[in-house]
Amino acid sequence: MIHQYKLGGYNIVLDVCSGAVHVVDDAAYDLIALMDEGIEDRAALLGRVGEKYPDVPAAELEECLDQVIALRDAGKLFAPDVFEPMAGELKRRTSGVVKALCLHVAHTCNLNCAYCFASQGKYHGERAVMSFEVGKRALDFLIEHSGARRNLEVDFFGGEPLMNFDVVKRLVAYARSVEKEKGKHFRFTLTTNGMLVDDDVIDFANRQCHNVVLSLDGRKEIHDACRVDYAGNGSWDRIVPKFQRFVQARGGKGYYMRGTFTHANPDFLKDIQCMLDLGFDQLSMEPVVCAEGDPAALTAEDMPVVLEQYEELARLMIQRRKEGRPFTFYHYMIDLTGGPCVYKRISGCGSGTEYMAVTPWGDLYPCHQFVGETDFKLGDVWQGVTNDAVQAEFAACNVYARPECRDCWARLYCSGGCAANAWHATGSVTGVYRYGCELFKKRMECAIMVEIDRQFGGEDG
Repeated sequence: MIHQYKLGGYNIVLDVCSGAVHVVDDAAYDLIALMDEGIEDRAALLGRVGEKYPDVPAAELEECLDQVIALRDAGKLFAPDVFEPMAGELKRRTSGVVKALCLHVAHTCNLNCAYCFASQGKYHGERAVMSFEVGKRALDFLIEHSGARRNLEVDFFGGEPLMNFDVVKRLVAYARSVEKEKGKHFRFTLTTNGMLVDDDVIDFANRQCHNVVLSLDGRKEIHDACRVDYAGNGSWDRIVPKFQRFVQARGGKGYYMRGTFTHANPDFLKDIQCMLDLGFDQLSMEPVVCAEGDPAALTAEDMPVVLEQYEELARLMIQRRKEGRPFTFYHYMIDLTGGPCVYKRISGCGSGTEYMAVTPWGDLYPCHQFVGETDFKLGDVWQGVTNDAVQAEFAACNVYARPECRDCWARLYCSGGCAANAWHATGSVTGVYRYGCELFKKRMECAIMVEIDRQFGGEDG
């Protein structure tokens, strides 16, 4: 299977199953398209393309066709899909091995964001903070169930985790105290809205956190329309100087500015530009996750605007790179020479199997977006996973579990997509969130083009 598209002045041909990416001229682009239609006769291929490009010498078209055939014979064009038989087996090999936890250290928040999927941190339940004892047991659970893995990931999450900062510090100290004995290494991430960031937080995070995720929606008017305190006041003026100080103290590394765009700002490139103007260059801008009909929900009318924004973003990234002012956009990070392993391409994020969320009470859920949905409770950190049926449902999540994905060119990049988004959209974790699919495919096209330009575009394009 191949996928062809034109973007940024490039004719791009992606061979889905081999992962090979080809940048070709017009004649080769059309020859490949004709072969994809099932035309195999050499004379017919050359005749069709020759009619379209009468100025191209016949000898050049012959050579071009030979090169395309050579790529096909080398398995870099029209490669067969050999991964489906591996899908179940690969997950079975890692069954029972947990590598990451999202610790909900605070089911409470000091902001009252309009689009919050977590019900302002309560997750449809009571406000609570995690005790040190529960958190310690969660870390022990992770160690006990991590098998031979050395590197373990822990995200301090909420609500707002800094509302329980003392426990965060104690849990990190505990983890560090047992690393050597247990043969493990913890990598911590802190996700914060910034309201409680101070010098103590900055110093701690810079010493102990592999990454920090800082919530900022870009333009002041957009941010302050949603991310408000309980008095209804916007938070932009209070958090931006703190975030600037935070990022500067980290040396501009190991962080992401994480924004959300909604129906209010499908023109989110303006928000990215605002963050760049503020001095931030490690950026992520995510489409909102909310119920259909919610005022914040993206609509069908928003779709063409958002798709165009992704293309404009790609062009901005190329322009700034050539100007010596590059920036990173999380969804455009791609390695065309290697990329994710086959396991990740097939199986996805590992929610409910390799990755779980832990509530303040120690309950286990497949990921943070399922917390509070009691039907998805997996167990707890003392008894482990006891709801085998739900875990089996998530273990079966892979790109081949979704019939709609079988003919999609992006399937080995999205791995079937987000189980939570699928469930919210369709009622099934193996459903397909079609709106999200369209956004993902556009992001991948843009990401591939940006990387092509980085490798071949030169400083002047």
